[in-house]
Amino acid sequence: MKRTAHTDRPFLRWAGGKTWLTDFVLSMTKDLEINRYYEPFLGGGAVFFAIKPQKAILSDVNAELIHTYITLREKPEEVISVLKTFQNESECYYRVRSDVRNDDVYMCARFIFLNQTSYNGLYRVNMAGQYNVPFGRRKIDFIKEDHLRHVSQLLQSADLRCGDFGTYEQEIQAGDLVFLDPPYTVSHNQNGFIKYNQHLFSLDDQYRLKGFIDHIKEQGAYYILTNAAHNTIREIFDDGNVMYTRNRHSTIGGNQAQRGHVDEYVFTNIAARCEYGLD
Repeated sequence: MKRTAHTDRPFLRWAGGKTWLTDFVLSMTKDLEINRYYEPFLGGGAVFFAIKPQKAILSDVNAELIHTYITLREKPEEVISVLKTFQNESECYYRVRSDVRNDDVYMCARFIFLNQTSYNGLYRVNMAGQYNVPFGRRKIDFIKEDHLRHVSQLLQSADLRCGDFGTYEQEIQAGDLVFLDPPYTVSHNQNGFIKYNQHLFSLDDQYRLKGFIDHIKEQGAYYILTNAAHNTIREIFDDGNVMYTRNRHSTIGGNQAQRGHVDEYVFTNIAARCEYGLD
């Protein structure tokens, strides 16, 4: 599969996004003949936008997120027109946040606007399923017309789906590349379990993911997995393939004092030939 060398950036901010990993992935995969690219935990899609594969199956369990990708792909000019009616100020933010409509274009623009102007780029809902992240007070221009049009073009050849990673197991074939970035069940640096992520992606889900990876390898396909640097994760996924430890700056936390550097694991069955060492 032919790929271009230029790296594009995501159009969404996403807590735990993998922009920091894109140089590694590009270096690791540059000589691979990739049949299809799978990314079942899409989020901000940093790795997809870096690789720009010609055949991609992109998915996530977040229906609002996938709806946003699909609508931007199909109707970029309409989405941009709605975005131009919003203002990056508190009153508009909370009005839009509370305005849920049965309108694909509006809801796509709403998602992008809230994502760009919210606190810390978080996606969080309450028990009723309502988005409840506060206004971020970011002094930015949230409407990047040319970038949104470019993203729409990059998504034209992508198969976008909403669903669990396990639903695609039988589609994996030899030569495919699967990039896996699940919600982290455990905290970084041996800090124990996080209740919020335990609800999103449980320890049982991590074991299901290990079975999915075993299937990927049995089919002669490739995988790259990122996960929390925790003993439990290492015990599950360290089965003789390549493992790297990456120390990166964390952007998640209530204030600067709560943020810092965290370790993440990267597992892969691609031979170690990366120019960007992570250890």
